[in-house]
Amino acid sequence: MTTLTVENLKAGMITAGPITTKRGQVIAKAGERLTNQLIAKLTFYRIESVNVEDPIVEAKPEPQPAEVSAPKAPEKTIVSDQITYTQRLKASPKFQKFQSDYALNIAYLKENFDAIIAGGGAECADMMLENCETLFKSNSTLELFDMLSNMRNLEDPIYSHSLNVALIARVIGKWLHFSRNDLNVLTLAGLLHDIGKTQIPDEILNKPGKYTDEEFQLMKSHPLLGKKLLNNKGFDSRILAAALQHHERSDGSGYPRGLMEDEVDDFASIIAIADVYDAMTSARAHRDPLCSFQVIYEFEKDGLNKYHTKFVLTFLEHIASTYNNSRIILNNAKTGRVVYINKSSLSRPVIQLDSGDIINLADSAYKDLFIKSIL
Repeated sequence: MTTLTVENLKAGMITAGPITTKRGQVIAKAGERLTNQLIAKLTFYRIESVNVEDPIVEAKPEPQPAEVSAPKAPEKTIVSDQITYTQRLKASPKFQKFQSDYALNIAYLKENFDAIIAGGGAECADMMLENCETLFKSNSTLELFDMLSNMRNLEDPIYSHSLNVALIARVIGKWLHFSRNDLNVLTLAGLLHDIGKTQIPDEILNKPGKYTDEEFQLMKSHPLLGKKLLNNKGFDSRILAAALQHHERSDGSGYPRGLMEDEVDDFASIIAIADVYDAMTSARAHRDPLCSFQVIYEFEKDGLNKYHTKFVLTFLEHIASTYNNSRIILNNAKTGRVVYINKSSLSRPVIQLDSGDIINLADSAYKDLFIKSIL
């Protein structure tokens, strides 16, 4: 067994014992193989050192006489587009830097939350923006969404979700042609929208099963708790509104006050869309993460009347167009490429299958087919 600092860990090493946070939360089990994502997660939780198994050195086999045989044809290596793309992305220096910056941002965000809870105020804003600037400044929209989809192993009930929502909301703000100042306020609104969850007990935040009615009512109190934490500390009023109203819905079905569309702050309405998108594209105990086209379908099915019309339509049209020409796999396991986005049915584009056939998912003949994953 060898003890190494986190900085000296390498992907592929095997843990010699369980790795836990100061609060006792298990980050990795004994005998678990380290990955780059897991090492970044250790950085987030401020783990200083880890015990790893010493590598097993296998004895070299005795040389055997060479056998003369007919040359074999080279074996074909079949690698799916999904594996190839994911491996290529994760091996890229750009992703590795994003991964490192992302983990540091989560740690910084927690520090700023703690400072605000301890009585700090808007003086934290510039630092929070500066910290996350590298994440949104150097990536195209498609790159950013792909990066985030491959950071799901760092999902956290508060901090990584808040960071994701801030980055997604900023993209929406750009699509809406917001000024730089408004983009910065919107980004801060995303970062701080769930600060009220810090006041909810961990055993409820991390509960894998369904909430009891009492637990759900406690969870629903986090917007009020967040507004209270941010109140009278110099933050822009739109940031306070986002903390309080991001679970309000345009049809009055949201909480905590059941407001209608014209009563909900615009920034809160945008944060609500980013919040739901990130939640749907994240894994949950009862389901796998949904791909972007499945999320678009959920919005189309019952969300268009729940969210600010202009903002949700802008978001859905742009997110669908972002994945135009992308490789996809259908629920019948056939693969192909998106070749045309149907404006009247954004979740059901025209697909050119690898066989060369072209199908329009919006046609009733293909009503049982849908995009299961983006490759």
